[in-house]
Amino acid sequence: MEKIERAKGCMVGLACGDALGDVGRSDLFRKRYGIITNFYGDARSTDDTEFAVLSARILLDCKGQLTRQAVLDGWKKYILDQGGLFDRGGAPLYGAVANLNRGMLPPQSGRFNVNNDDDGAAMRAAPFGVYAAGDPDKAAALAELDAEVSHYTDGIWAAQAVAAAVSLAMVGASVDAIWEQAISRIPEDSWLGYAMQLADKICTDAGTIEDAWEDLHNVFWTPSHAQSAEAMPQIFSIFRLTGGDFKKGMFWACNFGRDADTIGAVVGALGGAIHGLQAIPDNWVERVRKPSGICIKAAAQEDMLELATDLCQLPG
Repeated sequence: MEKIERAKGCMVGLACGDALGDVGRSDLFRKRYGIITNFYGDARSTDDTEFAVLSARILLDCKGQLTRQAVLDGWKKYILDQGGLFDRGGAPLYGAVANLNRGMLPPQSGRFNVNNDDDGAAMRAAPFGVYAAGDPDKAAALAELDAEVSHYTDGIWAAQAVAAAVSLAMVGASVDAIWEQAISRIPEDSWLGYAMQLADKICTDAGTIEDAWEDLHNVFWTPSHAQSAEAMPQIFSIFRLTGGDFKKGMFWACNFGRDADTIGAVVGALGGAIHGLQAIPDNWVERVRKPSGICIKAAAQEDMLELATDLCQLPG
């Protein structure tokens, strides 16, 4: 399969999972449908898609030569100079914007920040895996540079895990290889590392997504805000136990509840990268190819298919 088809599948799959997961956790739609299997109502992108767009745009603007300054320039151009973040952003994203407006620079803007160990950097890391297809070390290094503007420790390691996993998915690696690559990016003695080891045991003992379902909800749940140590083991467990199948992954991820938009986004990015755009229904593609701009206004000017193509054409 051509790299560009995998890239399109990854970027559009991310947007599909984001939009479907956001609807899937809505009481209104749960009461009517019970489960979510399609685009209902005004399902649209949230901050997950739009921050992935931002990461892709920054990478394109600097022609793949990502630095702290390039990330800072991108946040200034596409967020600060556009009036800041609007609706639906996560706490560390608003915190990073406030820190940047105070004159604080990365990595301090992420280190000295609220909830900086959540999944708000992981949700935007897929473009680095697309660009560095087959080179997980490079993908992880790029994700770290991007993540440190808003995140620290688990928040950065989660982003590196996603970027490295997508990098392997982009060359058709096995689900087991992708799982191992993700875990290898996370220190074993971290909260996230501990959670991923628990997830490995749950997946091994359960064997199926149906039998693992309750534990995936209960074992990792945190009382007030979904952290990386909650969402990342859930994401990679769903991906693993559905065998990387795109539609199955969307069903289980987007009906997960809680942080289902991020869970769906990353599961969708991984499944889309493995199977390419052909795995995604045409009407889904058309629903998400243009982000809504609900959080980052500039994102509404982008096209997910064009971004995917442009990432593939960047010099290595």
